[in-house]
Amino acid sequence: MDSEKLKYQIGVNIAAYRKQAGLTQATLAEKLNYSDKAVSKWERGESIPDVVTLVQLAEQFGITVNDLLSDPNALPGNPGKLEQAMTQVSEKALKRKANKNVILALSTTLVWFVALVIFVILSSFSILEPYSWLSFLYAVPATAIVLLSLRSAWHDFRWNKILISAIVWGFLVATHVSILVIWDYNFWKLYLLGIPGQIAIFLWFRLFYPPKKKGEQG
Repeated sequence: MDSEKLKYQIGVNIAAYRKQAGLTQATLAEKLNYSDKAVSKWERGESIPDVVTLVQLAEQFGITVNDLLSDPNALPGNPGKLEQAMTQVSEKALKRKANKNVILALSTTLVWFVALVIFVILSSFSILEPYSWLSFLYAVPATAIVLLSLRSAWHDFRWNKILISAIVWGFLVATHVSILVIWDYNFWKLYLLGIPGQIAIFLWFRLFYPPKKKGEQG
């Protein structure tokens, strides 16, 4: 092994274990009867402790001499480049997921805020006030549309079947209630349209997203 690389490895290891032990360079130097400048040179890779001092360092840190000589990228608490990269990717993925959840929450809030504005406006007119609450009923399928659009844009199709069903049945319910409230007519047959619609949704997802076989699950 190249002597400069060995110095670097030992220096990095000494610094890592010293910090892990909660020691300063001056404190460690005092325990070993060395100056803090000597410890500083070890950690910078400018010099290397003798064999006896390496043994003392290992005893001080509760490790073996081999730990001080090993590749610092393989030390516990100091992962290698591959593990570091995987950790960074995981952190970024979690951050993106958190950001998406915030966007979904903000979008949902915006839909219901618009419904509230419409409610307030309609409530200002005596002739429309009895029907103002219907705005919240239409907010349900509207929310499903917004969530479906965002998730589809992110190529996240896990909830699409539920969201599309919510859109279909939400509009049917909102329309039925609107007709019932405004014209006092119980047009319940409107729900019959939802049956073929729901079947079409099921077949569509069955066609493009077939269920996993037993051997593929898990």
